[in-house]
Amino acid sequence: MSARRVVLAPDSFKGSIAAAEAASALAAGWHDADPDADLVLRPMADGGEGTLDAFAVAVPGARRIRVAVPPPAGTGPGIDAEWLLLPPTPDAPAGTGVVELAATCGIELFGDARDPWHASTEGFGVAIAAALDAGVSRLVLAIGSSASTDGGAGMLRALGGRFTGDDGARGAAHLAAVDAVDPTGLRPLPPAGAVVLTDVTNPLLGPRGAAAVFGPQKGFSPDEIADVDAALARYAALFDVDPETPGAGAAGGTGFALLAWGARLVPGASEVARLVGLSEVVATASVVVTGEGAYDGQSAAGKAPAHAAALAADAGVPAALVAGRIDPGADTAAFAASVSLTELAGSPEAALAEPARWLRVASAELAARLR
Repeated sequence: MSARRVVLAPDSFKGSIAAAEAASALAAGWHDADPDADLVLRPMADGGEGTLDAFAVAVPGARRIRVAVPPPAGTGPGIDAEWLLLPPTPDAPAGTGVVELAATCGIELFGDARDPWHASTEGFGVAIAAALDAGVSRLVLAIGSSASTDGGAGMLRALGGRFTGDDGARGAAHLAAVDAVDPTGLRPLPPAGAVVLTDVTNPLLGPRGAAAVFGPQKGFSPDEIADVDAALARYAALFDVDPETPGAGAAGGTGFALLAWGARLVPGASEVARLVGLSEVVATASVVVTGEGAYDGQSAAGKAPAHAAALAADAGVPAALVAGRIDPGADTAAFAASVSLTELAGSPEAALAEPARWLRVASAELAARLR
């Protein structure tokens, strides 16, 4: 009997373990139970934290390039960040630059000290500019895990855009004072354009907008939301972009700014899967293992595990799910087997304390169950 080919394609377990490390832990567990298996690691992402690492693991020849970016709230030490250069392809002969907002100005960089009024996307723009300076043919921009609600103004400023009336302030604090935008110095898109990875379809403004839906998790109080939304509305009126466009509210309005720049917003999980060749390896697999931190009713709507399961179904390959927590009401019918780390470890606290250990145990269990 030939060895089973197992594709390991988890997303990150947010707040616990990154996708690349989760894939490695799953590989170790499967090897424990099935040493002869051919293990293929394809860590996934939907545009948030870990997207850079997912590409670095999956794409041979990918090269990390360091870039110094300003502090995410404008004060304190700068950030030693990275962007990723993918090798040349026929549609991107000078390579593709992958830039991750989370690594340059994301919410994880703030720890518990959130600063929603001054958090800015300037660092993200600086990293994008560095990729443009390197001459890339195409950009892939991951905009999940943001800390700011500056409408992407900091990013546009770093790319050469100019604003008047804001007295040099940064973050959401400056939006209400902006009275004009001058895009004449804005750097052009690379020759093959820019795609933006996001799993958010919210508009910029209103009850489903950037401030109302995502502002509280970034540190705004309920009393501040209306003021932030009004500032975003004033800012949006300076651009020829419809603020109701799905995804305009992603990353505190960075989606809106990227639309204004000419970039194209795409569902993160499916685009990452395409760029890392997930469907090609799934077509040759015996089983696919995917996962994420919390599998719930929203997971079927464009998240990485649902996309991996759909590709497996198309190829006639069984898929298995590992999740930190599986909601009792979640639909797991797409999976031949599923394991909750919380149930395996005995409690959420135990699973969170040692995610790699329990992922390894879960994978060994799946290997035995899916023989």
